[in-house]
Amino acid sequence: MDFSRFKVLTFDIVGTCIDFEKGILDAVRRIGGEKAQALSDDEIFRPYLESRDLNPGRSSEVFRDVYLHVAKELGLTTAEEAARDFQLSVLEWPAFVDSAAALARLRTRFRLVAMTNADRTAYTAYSHRLGRPFHDAVTFDDAQTAKPNPRFFDFNRGRQSAHGYHQSEILHVAQSQHHDIGVARDLGYAVCWIERRHDQEGYGGTPVPKAVTKPDLHFTSLGELADAVFGVDS
Repeated sequence: MDFSRFKVLTFDIVGTCIDFEKGILDAVRRIGGEKAQALSDDEIFRPYLESRDLNPGRSSEVFRDVYLHVAKELGLTTAEEAARDFQLSVLEWPAFVDSAAALARLRTRFRLVAMTNADRTAYTAYSHRLGRPFHDAVTFDDAQTAKPNPRFFDFNRGRQSAHGYHQSEILHVAQSQHHDIGVARDLGYAVCWIERRHDQEGYGGTPVPKAVTKPDLHFTSLGELADAVFGVDS
């Protein structure tokens, strides 16, 4: 692909740049004790996905209730200190090992915009962890909705238009077929799928999409995307 057509790269954050699956699994197993350590990833993700649907609000506030649902379903401790610990762990989710370096490289060529279902508090923590690479950010707090609602993309399109950028100049980069790739393609965006789970079965902590959308670009990491942009053989 000719990357010269793009001036803006928009990024999903949680799942694409930040490894929320590792963050959730590590926290549940640490907080839940010996019983939690024996659970498979899918056994943890099943009630997590249910609970996130039941608690769709601000991520820096609702993950206490997310944990309590998971704990009740799996028979883990429901102590208040455990729920509070899980809530705080959301701010400590790690970055994928390639994210910060790749974003730093891409920033030298493009305007980088975060588009995240995380709220502004959580996003701030992730931005610092990633080296503060973004020129702009749209969060759950700003858009007052979450992806895959098209209104989230509409909000960002208007925001970037105010800075002089057109939709045709934007490449949307994301991991989630459900939250990002399908809706972005339907709205006419060029899309890049970062398939973080390429070597794993299923969709993990991300909802199963109604259909798998064929992207314009397909990589397994942000590092591969940066290599493609700068002409480095993967």
